Amino acid sequence: MKKKEIAKRAEQVLEELYPDALCSLVSQDAFQLLVAVRLSAQCTDARVNLVTPALFAKYPTVEDFAAADVTDVEELVHSCGFYRQKASDIVRSAQIILAEHDGKVPDTMEALTALPGVGRKTANLILGDVYGQPSYVCDTHMIRIANRLGLAAGKDPYKVELALREVLTPQTSGDFCHRVVLFGRDVCTARKPKCADCPMASFCKENAK
Repeated sequence: MKKKEIAKRAEQVLEELYPDALCSLVSQDAFQLLVAVRLSAQCTDARVNLVTPALFAKYPTVEDFAAADVTDVEELVHSCGFYRQKASDIVRSAQIILAEHDGKVPDTMEALTALPGVGRKTANLILGDVYGQPSYVCDTHMIRIANRLGLAAGKDPYKVELALREVLTPQTSGDFCHRVVLFGRDVCTARKPKCADCPMASFCKENAK
């Protein structure tokens, strides 16, 4: 079976399993999503969602974050880990967005990845969820499952992203990425994947070994 066929079948299966395809990080606008994703690095989404309500209540706008005391932000995000770097990146990003983008989170890969602490994974999420552009969020779940299905090879996020750009339906690529995260938590887990219960077992490269 060709990679595009596998991708199409995977898209269909995951759409049936997770029709809503929602991001698990809670946010109300583009900058809040940017902040939440930055906090999620090496931290669970569940933990981030516990931290952000107080953070966003104190700093509800880009302007508020741009004027924030970094040490205060550090205290609010401390439990997310690497809090000093994350707090610094968040405040500096707000300042750059305010100064260079009229307070609006940019809508291009180049401008987003120029922000401190923002890589292609974060940028892809913003482009897809906020601006409705084709997006390919290559987190650990996506890398693992893309490899198991045979859609990509290796652990380099950028190479996996390029491979997915060749086979996924652009218009629904962002939804596919959200669904893969949910599927990776529920079924295709890292250590003990539930292959016997997997609806993609019949066309999974890993399962065929």
